[in-house]
Amino acid sequence: MNKENEMSRVLLFNKPYGVVCQFSRDGLHPTLADYIPVPHVYAAGRLDTDSEGLLLLTDDGKLQHRITDPQHKLPKTYWVQVEGIPDDEALAALRKGVMLKDGLTLPAQATLMAEPAHLWLRDPPVRLRQSIPTAWLQLTIREGKNRQVRRMTAAVGLPTLRLIRYSIGMWSLDNLPTGKYISVSA
Repeated sequence: MNKENEMSRVLLFNKPYGVVCQFSRDGLHPTLADYIPVPHVYAAGRLDTDSEGLLLLTDDGKLQHRITDPQHKLPKTYWVQVEGIPDDEALAALRKGVMLKDGLTLPAQATLMAEPAHLWLRDPPVRLRQSIPTAWLQLTIREGKNRQVRRMTAAVGLPTLRLIRYSIGMWSLDNLPTGKYISVSA
């Protein structure tokens, strides 16, 4: 069977907090190599060390490019715990697009949500301040500026406390425990 007839390998990984999105070890943080013993797959995009959730890995360079290229505008949905309670004005600003130092973001889908059901504990836990309430947002964007979601929420007065990528395009974290991966069809 030749390479063109082979199916692309796609892994969905629920990246825990503190894991670096690379296979090479840096001696400071856990890496993908500590969780995924699968050769020849590479991350399609990144998640910051202090972010959690869905990371796609594939052995298909064309698919990797399609997932990460902003031209394809694949929707990425995040669950965001913020400090403070979003008002209509903050949600409207996120939906319209937020001016950041590197330009205006594309409009986002932004809704208030309940804390996600079956949410795993984060290690270490989020540091909450007793006198300041928190809320959860579901935010869907179609671009990927550096630390964009954190910068967007900060720009509307809602610092991000916890950031979980829930889905990328048709792929999601549904029933995928933190620190685990599954193989799916492309």
